[in-house]
Amino acid sequence: MVGQTHRMAQSRPEIHVMGAGPTGALTALALGLHGQSVILFDPLTASELQSRSRAYAITHSSRRLLSSLGLWNDLRDTLVPFRDLDLRDDATNSRVLFGQDDLASTNQTHDGIGWILDHRPLMSLLLARLKGNGNVAMYLAQPCPDPSADSLIVAADGPRSPTREAWGIAHWGIRYRQGCLTAKVALRGLAHDRACELFRPEGPLAVLPLGQGNFQVVWSAPWQRCEQRSTLQHSAFLDQLAAILPQGIEPDRLLDQPRAFPQQWLLARRFHRGRGVLIGEAAHRCHPVGGQGLNLCWRDVDGLLRAVEQGGSAATIARNYGISRWLDVLQVGLATDLLVRVFSNRQPLLLPLRRLALLLLKQFSGLRRLSLRAMSDGPMQVWQALPN
Repeated sequence: MVGQTHRMAQSRPEIHVMGAGPTGALTALALGLHGQSVILFDPLTASELQSRSRAYAITHSSRRLLSSLGLWNDLRDTLVPFRDLDLRDDATNSRVLFGQDDLASTNQTHDGIGWILDHRPLMSLLLARLKGNGNVAMYLAQPCPDPSADSLIVAADGPRSPTREAWGIAHWGIRYRQGCLTAKVALRGLAHDRACELFRPEGPLAVLPLGQGNFQVVWSAPWQRCEQRSTLQHSAFLDQLAAILPQGIEPDRLLDQPRAFPQQWLLARRFHRGRGVLIGEAAHRCHPVGGQGLNLCWRDVDGLLRAVEQGGSAATIARNYGISRWLDVLQVGLATDLLVRVFSNRQPLLLPLRRLALLLLKQFSGLRRLSLRAMSDGPMQVWQALPN
């Protein structure tokens, strides 16, 4: 770590991070911890940044990054591990259960296939660490200084990124007919350390453990249904949810107000321009199936750290980062899109293929390990040795 910080300190373009959500805040903190001078801006206040009601699936690639930044142990009390992943296809009545034995050997020593992390404690910790880091100046809900002529500019301002538009970077986009509905629910009949992914004709349904019998539901369905369900009375919402949950799992009560979001696959045609880079959802967005979204964004953070470590001018750093990240993002986007298209329908010709795919996963542990490796570490790491 000391040698790495020294190499980065040899060439220090000031870095402006635009956007202080989970990805922008982690970017600013990571760079600050490595000796970079960082200015972090967001139009929202600190309390507004922390107020979101949602949870994230955290994979082993994110665990390694958080550990390297000294954040993992401070989050342990709020991380909820899941040790089983229950994958079911409603149309073919097929089921595959992933366990910790299906993880790569270096990941098996850590307690969980993955973890669920609530937004509020995550943002609270990030903002507290940023406030205490002398290399980072935060400008929340207030004007910030203009970047100098040699500054590196990091756009972490979300899928509608005004910075991306100002830079004239075009993007490909597929707006799914599905929307996404998120809600926190108390459930009976599901193990406290099991996550579920249920493929249904209207879209996948994920059930993620939050601890103490509470779960986050990520419910994909046609957009109009998502909007309509988000306005239902709590009892009516729970009735509709009960009708689609696997047998034996029953909802008890709703813990927050369901929120509906449109879904899209967004991919910027390039991740850099001049001395600016796009990071997180400013550069890409994929379907939430498989819980890849935030983990993919945080691999951007790791990629930017590596590019800064290599040194050079802001434009050189931006170019190295942009080239290094595109393939990983493209592979995850294609994989999640294919999963949704193949498994979210009742096309008769696809049903035998789906049944065969899940049967092979169930019968062959090697295929489960390969699939889980791509999900938990990223497709670029599938054939590489993982760090301890």
